[in-house]
Amino acid sequence: MIAAPYMTATVAESAITCGQVVGSLIPCIDYLQNGGDVPSACCNGVRSLNDAAETTDDRQKACSCLKSTANTYPKAKESFAAALPDACGVDIHIPYKISRDIDCKS
Repeated sequence: MIAAPYMTATVAESAITCGQVVGSLIPCIDYLQNGGDVPSACCNGVRSLNDAAETTDDRQKACSCLKSTANTYPKAKESFAAALPDACGVDIHIPYKISRDIDCKS
């Protein structure tokens, strides 16, 4: 009985990691740089990331991770990144445009 509240608190405190964010989208790198057909593994990663980023804090952390990672891939095109959720049929519920200049705190 004592463990139940502890387990609930642990689950509530769990947060998405940058490794999880980047790992989910590694299959998207070629598409983001060159366009073409979106690989199914990429869409699976987009869905997985969207499902994992449930809270505002998780979404802001995921955004920050993606923003810093995007700078290591200068050939990745913003237009392909912005089109990715729709191409994968994923509603990411964000009220702003996906770009390298995104403010992750808004």
